[in-house]
Amino acid sequence: MNRTASAVWQGSLKEGSGNLTTQSGVFEKQPYSFKTRFGDENGTNPEELIAAAHAGCFSMALSLFLNNAGLTPERIDTKANLTMVQEGGGFSITAIHLDVSAKVPGADNAKFLEAANGAKENCPVSKVLRATITMDAKLVS
Repeated sequence: MNRTASAVWQGSLKEGSGNLTTQSGVFEKQPYSFKTRFGDENGTNPEELIAAAHAGCFSMALSLFLNNAGLTPERIDTKANLTMVQEGGGFSITAIHLDVSAKVPGADNAKFLEAANGAKENCPVSKVLRATITMDAKLVS
């Protein structure tokens, strides 16, 4: 399975702008800029999208881990709080905190925490945040 997304950026970092598009078209040419990323202008940014992806991936993984333990969740609510800090001349994502609440009939705290920890360690987005990243780059005229 492969999924794609694309970004187009025009102009300098602070004055420029761009748009983001996903393969499915659900997210198409969504604007982003320095002000949506580092300021309070309305719009999206890469870090918010990473947080959303992590919350969604974790919630699905938790459902799987609960199902594997013989439990069916009625509802899983996950908020991902991504921390990005300035380091040296740039920025780094240093942490993501998952705040999870779930309604799981028949679950005890120990089984729930075991499933939640399994999901945190094994959801694909958790894994990609520790992944090797490769690249092909070319200059065009």
